[in-house]
Amino acid sequence: MSTPYPHPPYPAHPYPQPGAPYPPVSGPGCEVCGALPAAPVTVRGHQGMVVVMRFTRRRGTLCRPCALAVFRQTQRDTLVRGWWGVLSLVVTPVVLLLNLGALARIRRLPAPVTAAWRPPLDPGRPLLRRPAGLLPLAVLAALAVAVPVLIAAGGSEEPSGVRFQPRRNTEPLSVGACAHNDREWPHQDLRNVPCDSPDAQYLITDQHNGYCADGDYYAHLQYSADGVTPLCLHPVRN
Repeated sequence: MSTPYPHPPYPAHPYPQPGAPYPPVSGPGCEVCGALPAAPVTVRGHQGMVVVMRFTRRRGTLCRPCALAVFRQTQRDTLVRGWWGVLSLVVTPVVLLLNLGALARIRRLPAPVTAAWRPPLDPGRPLLRRPAGLLPLAVLAALAVAVPVLIAAGGSEEPSGVRFQPRRNTEPLSVGACAHNDREWPHQDLRNVPCDSPDAQYLITDQHNGYCADGDYYAHLQYSADGVTPLCLHPVRN
């Protein structure tokens, strides 16, 4: 099985010293380094490519260090490249979880006890200690928090800290009268008030040539008597 993973330099004494007896181990050796014991290992990967996706699979008879290196590299590649597609957002977590079963089998393998004809693969640091492994997890955590917040904010018509109050006054506004807004702009809950009242905020006027005067506000059409006539709200000072 060909592999692109780097090999570490030979350690000083990775296996028993010359002349020391090796423990009796039988079976096929590791396909990468030749060490024993080794066992069949399958690790799956996934790559999202916006519209299409690609599945990968690394299968072979490997010793513990080589199998762990293959697992960590494949998981890292999936964490970085697996999310780029609509369906891949669902497939990638499934692939990552399936590989945990392979990791459990890898960890049950004992360390190599026979000499190898080449160095084993370097497993490197665990995924959670690598920036390439932490970054996708941090992005996913941020999305998991941001999406519900954005949905809640998008479904609310109220500014932050403003409590929604249903419209209390259902009487239409009339030109020349005054009104008070029980909500904060740009939301409107207008009600009629006497113009000499301290609650009077706006004088109700007609539009001229289809426009309100500078500094005036536009009242929602629902406040006119027929529901289609636009009215203007001129700020007044008490």
